[in-house]
Amino acid sequence: MKKRILIIVLVIGFIKAEAQTSAFKSIDSLLTIGRYKKALVKLKKLPSTFKTNIKTAKIYTSIDDNKKAAKYFEQALGLKDDYVTKVSLGKTYQKEKKLQKAISIFEEIIEKDADNLLINYQLGKLYLQTKQPLKAKKVFEFLIVKDKTNANYHYQLGLVFSMSKKRNPKIDSFLDAYKYDDEHIKAIHQLAVSYTLLRDRDSANLFINKGLKVNQNHVALNKLKINDLYRRKEYLPAISLLEKIDTLASNEHYTQKMLGRILYKLKDYGEAKKYFKKALRIDRDDFKSYTYLGDIAFDQKDYKEAMYNYMSAAFTGKEPRDTEYYQLARTYKALGKPKEEMSFYKKAYNENGRNFRALYQQATTTENFYKDKRIAYKLYKNYIDRFEQKDSLLTDQVKSRLKEIKKYYFMKGEVLE
Repeated sequence: MKKRILIIVLVIGFIKAEAQTSAFKSIDSLLTIGRYKKALVKLKKLPSTFKTNIKTAKIYTSIDDNKKAAKYFEQALGLKDDYVTKVSLGKTYQKEKKLQKAISIFEEIIEKDADNLLINYQLGKLYLQTKQPLKAKKVFEFLIVKDKTNANYHYQLGLVFSMSKKRNPKIDSFLDAYKYDDEHIKAIHQLAVSYTLLRDRDSANLFINKGLKVNQNHVALNKLKINDLYRRKEYLPAISLLEKIDTLASNEHYTQKMLGRILYKLKDYGEAKKYFKKALRIDRDDFKSYTYLGDIAFDQKDYKEAMYNYMSAAFTGKEPRDTEYYQLARTYKALGKPKEEMSFYKKAYNENGRNFRALYQQATTTENFYKDKRIAYKLYKNYIDRFEQKDSLLTDQVKSRLKEIKKYYFMKGEVLE
């Protein structure tokens, strides 16, 4: 009797296994021809097992439904502790932007299998994304020991040093990435940026040109090239590149504004004005475009228009606006309003204490406006104390005015300190 029962159980188990195998074959056939919805319906009719959960998760992964994929990978792991499934779940969390969950899964994997370089690499990048540079540094240094010739490891280490504001190690790491892969466009771009910030123009141009040979349509490198051409006053080649990147990334603020700046330098005021207005439509907080519009109006002697634009720039600007105040002072001078002129030179200097020209102009305007020359004398003295070595021509003029004012008051019986 017991033997008969055992045989029956075994037969039932075999039939169930055979039925499930047949069901999986049917599901796989449906997936092969893209009928994933029908496959999901069939899977839901089967008992919840490790295998059914994995298959369901993989279907959702294939259609980028990461939330549901994660749910079924989690259910599979609840039924069986499986290495490959943990990796899949970690990658799914990564795609879902659940970075801390992905980190926890990957850390668990690495704790048991430190030599999984692929997971180490993903973990290092996750540490960077979550602003944990010390942990990321440890991971990428470990990876470099394991595979020194992998340019990406050096590049990621460079990003770690960049986050930690360690300039020289950052550059060295990007150079190592370039050494092992001289077409590593991300490393080349970072080197071009780094040398540009260091004002090492030769090195910057070397990497800008190398990068553009690798990818002539790299927008960021083209921008660096355009900036360099602008500094060199090579305006026509710069315009050609700007027109090119406008086709790659149309209606960008940078492109419109830079075209305006170059056309302004070429005194094509009508076209320059058009591009500065385009730039402002893209970014209403771009106060420098208002400044350029003010410069155009000033050059065309439309002083009321210039005043309006300089005022708009000063009102919109969030960073030092001494240039705008200085230009407003010049506009009031052109309008014959010395009191306002003097006031805005003062504002310009108060906004930026390094603006020696604003202080000088404030002093000369004050001397010409007030009968009491002692006010200007103090301003001239302040100029000598702070900026004597800045501009020899202005310094000579200031010293001359100090001497004359001192002499004037001495003749009246007053000694100025």
